[in-house]
Amino acid sequence: MSVMNVRRLIPTTAVAGAVALGLVTLTACGGDSSAADKGTDGKLDVVASFYPMQYLAEQIGGGHVAVQTLTKPGVEPHDLELKPRQIGELADADVLLYLKGIQPAVDEAIAQAGVKTTVDAATLTTLEAHGTGAGEGHEHEGEAHAGEEHAEEESHEGHDHGSESGTDPHVWLDPVKYAEVAKGVGAAFAKADPDHAADYEKNTAALVKKLGDLDTRFETGLKNTTTRTFITTHSAFGYLAERYHLDQEGISGVDPESEPSPARIKELQDIAKADKVTTVFFETLASDKTAKTLAQDTGLKTDVLDPLEGITDKSRGDDYIEVMQANLAALKSALGAK
Repeated sequence: MSVMNVRRLIPTTAVAGAVALGLVTLTACGGDSSAADKGTDGKLDVVASFYPMQYLAEQIGGGHVAVQTLTKPGVEPHDLELKPRQIGELADADVLLYLKGIQPAVDEAIAQAGVKTTVDAATLTTLEAHGTGAGEGHEHEGEAHAGEEHAEEESHEGHDHGSESGTDPHVWLDPVKYAEVAKGVGAAFAKADPDHAADYEKNTAALVKKLGDLDTRFETGLKNTTTRTFITTHSAFGYLAERYHLDQEGISGVDPESEPSPARIKELQDIAKADKVTTVFFETLASDKTAKTLAQDTGLKTDVLDPLEGITDKSRGDDYIEVMQANLAALKSALGAK
C-alpha cells in the first residue's frame, strides 16, 4: 500500500506516529527530562511545525515561551521543505511540537534532532481513518452510498495522508479533539519548565474552555439544517463532520489540486441533487479551480471552508477561534441552518 501526501508520495521514512491516548512523546537524550535548558532570554524555546501547533504553544505558553514556526504564513504545510540551516537549528530548541503524518520533511528532521522534549500531537488523542466521504455515513434515495467502495479504494491508495494505516491527522478541526491535544501540550510544558507549571496549567484550562465554548456553538448552530452534506475540495473535515453529525464529500481525497475522475464528478453531481447540496467549498492555501468547475457544472455556489493549516491576510480571521467561527457561519449558510 502506498501512502500519498497532498502533492507527492510520502517517503517511507516518514511514518506516522502510533496513537497513545493522553501520552506525550518524550525523546530522551540523556539527563532529567523534567527540566529543559531555557534560552538566554529565560524563555522556553519552542519550535512548532505549523499553525495549529503554533497556536497551542502561544496560548498555553504565554509570556514564558518564545515560539518559532517552521511553516511560514502562506506556505502550504504539506509541501514544506526544510533548509539545512533550519534542520540544524532544531537541536537548539527546548521543545519541539509537531503533528506526525502531516509534514514528512518535518517528521524526518525532528526524528534526527535529538531534542529532549519532543511532543507529537498525534499521540495526544485518538486518530481515525476518513476517506473522501466522512462523517455519519448516509444513504441517498434509499440506496447505499455509491461512493463508499470508491472512498475505501482511495483510502488504500493513499488519499489519507496520516499514517501507514490511513489515519486522518486533521484533529485540530474538531474542537473537542483539539482540546485533548491542548491538555497534553500543557502537561509537556509544565514538565519541561516546572517553575512555571502553574501558569501553563492555568493557560491550558483557559484554552480548553474557549474550545469548549466553540464546540457548543458548532453543536447548537448545526443542530437543525436542511441538509447534512457538504462538498469540499480538501477532505480535511472528517473529524468535524463526525463530531457534528454531518457528511463530508471530498472532490478528490486530501489532494486539493488533483483532478477527480469523471466517475467521481458524476457521483458528486448525484449526491448534490439527492441531498440538496447548495455549496462547493474550497480553501485559501490551494487552488479553487476544481471546486469552481464542479460548482459551475452543477449550478452550485462556492465558498471558503478553511482547514486552518495557516493564517494569511486572506484568512477570515486572525486566529484559530475566529477562523473556526467563520467556518461555522459558512457551514450554517450552506447547510440551511434553522
